[in-house]
Amino acid sequence: MSHLRLQVRENMLSDPGLITAEMVIEAISVTGRGWVFEEGSGILGFSIALVRDPSVWALFVLPGCEGRGIGSALHDVAVNWLWAQGAESIWLSTDPGTRAELFYRAHGWCETGRLASGEVRLALLLNP
Repeated sequence: MSHLRLQVRENMLSDPGLITAEMVIEAISVTGRGWVFEEGSGILGFSIALVRDPSVWALFVLPGCEGRGIGSALHDVAVNWLWAQGAESIWLSTDPGTRAELFYRAHGWCETGRLASGEVRLALLLNP
């Protein structure tokens, strides 16, 4: 997953050390859940959802594998899991003007503001 995360073309980590293996392990086993999309012996995408402050913490697809429905499948499983946990709204943030922002908007997410970092904050409501 870390290898895939470092290959993305947008929303690149300015400092890869900011996201540690320990943080990912906690996110997928304690504070949330994670899913991978595998084909053959490789991971082509992954998503991670956090339950306490319901959010999609990560959703990435390997460059060159976009447009195959992998991101939508990972999105749907994460969102549906959060709804099943009792969330009534879910949030995430992403860089403005990116394919990620367009992807989320196409999936029904709406802008609720901007973070101090300049990222767009988006929300998805269970019952809009």
